[in-house]
Amino acid sequence: MSAPSQEYRLPNGGPSIAALPKVSLHDHLDGGLRPTTIVELASAAGIALPVDDAAGLASWFSSDRGSLVEYLQTFAVTSAVMQTAPALRRVAHEFVLDLAADGVIHGEVRWAPSKHLLGGLTLDEAVEAVQAGLDDGIEDLAERGHRIGIGQILCALRNDDPAAGGPVFGSSAIAELALRHRDSGVVGFDIAGPEAGFPPSAHAAAFDLLQQEFLPVTVHAGEADGLTSIRGALIDGHALRLGHGVRVADDVSVLDRDTDHTTVGLGPIATWVRDRRIALELSPTSNLQTGAIAAWGVEMYDHPFDLLYQLGFRVTVNPDNRLMSGTSISRELALLAQAFDYDLDDLERFQLNAAESAFLPLEERDDLAERIVAGFEEA
Repeated sequence: MSAPSQEYRLPNGGPSIAALPKVSLHDHLDGGLRPTTIVELASAAGIALPVDDAAGLASWFSSDRGSLVEYLQTFAVTSAVMQTAPALRRVAHEFVLDLAADGVIHGEVRWAPSKHLLGGLTLDEAVEAVQAGLDDGIEDLAERGHRIGIGQILCALRNDDPAAGGPVFGSSAIAELALRHRDSGVVGFDIAGPEAGFPPSAHAAAFDLLQQEFLPVTVHAGEADGLTSIRGALIDGHALRLGHGVRVADDVSVLDRDTDHTTVGLGPIATWVRDRRIALELSPTSNLQTGAIAAWGVEMYDHPFDLLYQLGFRVTVNPDNRLMSGTSISRELALLAQAFDYDLDDLERFQLNAAESAFLPLEERDDLAERIVAGFEEA
């Protein structure tokens, strides 16, 4: 197991946050590669990189880009070195080890299989290669006494659908792929990519199929687009979780404010998300880097995370892309604690929220929650 790059603690001290049990719900496989691995795989495949050394490459990836579209452009580099079964297996194996090094006891790894076929793999072969790597990581950790659960979430790219003139494999093909592998590691489905102009309604056939077959769905929404995107995720996508979903705060209005109290009102979309306990897969650093919270500000304390938490939304904390955002769940928790004066009880609540929202059977979610409570009590 690799060691965390830095120890994070609460502002007033306390245990290492990396040592606390955590759940990762929104973590992209092609956004979490080790820079050294990229350099080695690129060298073996004859692929030119924007920066040749691992340290410089890490800095290049984590540079602020200001918009989701520019942020997503960096994935061309990671995808390029993930086009063979051995490469996918290695990346997935290391991904699990790095999660465990950050204290993760359950992770849901999302990725887009259609972006990894240039080396001749089929969709099924790509999924099988990733699962083999995840299994390698789980077994490797089990031998060291670390118990971790991992599931795949398969992403369709909302701007790569045949109906929009894109590649052959659209959302329906990826939905069918997810169903074929639901008994061998796949736990859910997602659509990702640019939101504006690519509504969930364009993928209604895929979402309807998944609902009919009872496979859980999360949808990237409320990151680069507003309430219309969230509404589409809920109505057309039948989403049980919102990928980011931060702009649900657009539906929160201030009704009255005095020196001691602020009264707010929730619109219908925010009310539905809160009252139905639909999890928000919030990724604070990523949200800052992509401009998702530009309406509120440009610093961590401007993030509406605390507003949503105080109002009773089911907030969860995620890294999104550990490489591109130069982060981890421990770092995200430390930044939030510093910005909003959170304590261990708050950090535990965020992990319990994630456990309650994991795409797992009820009994396994309950077990996960018990492990979190036990781990925080021992801290």
